Amino acid sequence: MYNSIRRLAIASCIAAALATGSVSAATNPTVGGAAMYPTKTIVENASAAKNLTTLVAAVKAAGLVDTLSGTGPFTVFAPTNDAFAKLPKGTVDTLLKPENKAKLTQILTYHVVPGTHTAAQLTAAAKKGGESSMLTTVEGEKLTVKLSEGKVWVVDAKGGKAAVTTADVGQSNGVVHVIDGVLMPK
Repeated sequence: MYNSIRRLAIASCIAAALATGSVSAATNPTVGGAAMYPTKTIVENASAAKNLTTLVAAVKAAGLVDTLSGTGPFTVFAPTNDAFAKLPKGTVDTLLKPENKAKLTQILTYHVVPGTHTAAQLTAAAKKGGESSMLTTVEGEKLTVKLSEGKVWVVDAKGGKAAVTTADVGQSNGVVHVIDGVLMPK
């Protein structure tokens, strides 16, 4: 009887929380087969995703773990392992060397924008700007967000583009949009 009353009480609390909006009924998308939790940081969630291992290794090599575990908020355009694999052979191995930490940091911080920018906000800004809008990265340079082929695209300073493949992965310190390319600053 005690367990039945306890379950009923828990169900009532959950229903009340959902009704008041203090808990979201929607679930975060999974990334790389792993559940993403809005109570975890960008680094904690990315570390669980099988398709973001190269990004996590790069964040560690660049010394950005503490930054991306901080309060933020940040919007991160997160390249997958397949995105890194599209780079010329040897590029990732070269960037992960200690002597290339500054260049690696520049590239990674080019994927980070201060604040939380959801896909709906990115889309609205692009529509308002005639199908594109600009974002200033933590690295200091601009990224262009474009709408094309029914997708949100991020275009780098060199004209390279990456599609958002998984949008709005909520984090305790921001939001992640998984992308299919690596963005390069000037």
